[in-house]
Amino acid sequence: MTRTVMCRKYHEQLPGLERPPYPGAKGQDIFDNISQQAWGDWLKHQTLLINEKRLNMMNAEDRKYLQQEMDKYFSGEDYAKADGYVPPAE
Repeated sequence: MTRTVMCRKYHEQLPGLERPPYPGAKGQDIFDNISQQAWGDWLKHQTLLINEKRLNMMNAEDRKYLQQEMDKYFSGEDYAKADGYVPPAE
């Protein structure tokens, strides 16, 4: 049976992650409160930010920035978007 969580991003009961994506308290919080769908959507958005803003994951400041944007993304705050990105029409 699939584990479900009350997703902080989408405010509904959705399938949860199989395991915490990060070590420690942050990973446990994501595991307990973020759905597979929201995590997958974040990974896509994260890729856009890394590419658009040319972030270097070896740079601690860039990792910190991405962490802050992830927190905003999941909490429903206004988060950074890739400049000029227009999602494909469905």
